[in-house]
Amino acid sequence: MSKERSQGLLLLGIILISINLRTSIASVGPLIPFIREDLGISNGLAGSLTTLTLFTFAVFSLFSPGIGKRIGNGRAIFLGITILSIGVIIRVFGGVELLFFGTALTGIGIVIANVLMIPFFKAHLPEKLGLLTAILSTGMSLFAAIASGVSVPLAVDLGLGWRGSLASWVVLMILALAVWFPQAAAKPSPKSEIELAGKNVWKSKLAWQVTLFMGAQSVMYFTMVTWLPDMLIFKGMSPVASGIALSYMQLISLIGTFFAPGILMKLRQQQGVILGVSIGYLFGYSLLFGEQQWLIYLALTIIGIGSGASLSIAYTLISLRTLEDQTTSKLSGMVQSAGYILAALGPLLFGVSLDLVGNWDFLNWFLLIMTIQFLVFGWGAGKDRKI
Repeated sequence: MSKERSQGLLLLGIILISINLRTSIASVGPLIPFIREDLGISNGLAGSLTTLTLFTFAVFSLFSPGIGKRIGNGRAIFLGITILSIGVIIRVFGGVELLFFGTALTGIGIVIANVLMIPFFKAHLPEKLGLLTAILSTGMSLFAAIASGVSVPLAVDLGLGWRGSLASWVVLMILALAVWFPQAAAKPSPKSEIELAGKNVWKSKLAWQVTLFMGAQSVMYFTMVTWLPDMLIFKGMSPVASGIALSYMQLISLIGTFFAPGILMKLRQQQGVILGVSIGYLFGYSLLFGEQQWLIYLALTIIGIGSGASLSIAYTLISLRTLEDQTTSKLSGMVQSAGYILAALGPLLFGVSLDLVGNWDFLNWFLLIMTIQFLVFGWGAGKDRKI
């Protein structure tokens, strides 16, 4: 196989892997009423499906670098998508027990692939690191939005039911496995013992700055996704209009998601970009205090672009702040583990605070405070240093 054809197949594989890393999560939320009615479970139990996924992300992010080191990142990513596919099928072929077991497997499969994609880019195509990171982030975000939008039509309009709707995404996963197979079949490149060992990222101040930066952006994103519709309904929007507003924010985020890595890769230090995004957040969240719909959409435009850029910045910093491949893997695991723990806690903490305060303006103040955290940790993470 020619080098051009081989790289083309690799690029197609990366695209297919990226679009499978969020569909199995994003497709669940709109179908929860159907799942709840069919299985006779409570709202709390149904809602815990998302919490379970985030928990598996947090735990298995720590083990993913070791799996990649043992069998090679290409094979480990193949293994992750295989586990994801099995989980997607298992969770629709039984009752509550299989639903939760399959959901846990999907989380494990996703996080193995997700953690190791960036180290894989750095090892195999370092000259295209910015482009590949942009493709990874954009594919994840785009197909998360698509999965959210088509899950109910697949279940109702096409008559697949919630089980068929969730299971249908396995087609894309099988296609990804077929295209990725050459990367799994290739032998891992030999490395020196020093490089294989990597650095102890848990003792690095810089690693913690990157990790807490990821955590801050995760808290802001998941808190907005969880609570924005309720806040907009409180401001007078209909439930349908509030859902459209949330979808708009997610779709507009693709602009920041795609273009941020290319900009970052051209800079020696990334603090200026992080400062710019932070100013955008401060302005956008401040506009949400308003009631007018045009003002809300202006706010969501600014926040959405910043949200997409933030995710890409976090992923890009994992590569830029490390030297050895194994250190990149370890930092990726650390960053995503802590990030998802905070992502799970953020909406919960705000919900408890809302019960105590009883004022929706507190959401904006909460997000403004998180923006300061985002800037503080991002300022240190954006400096031109290596772990």
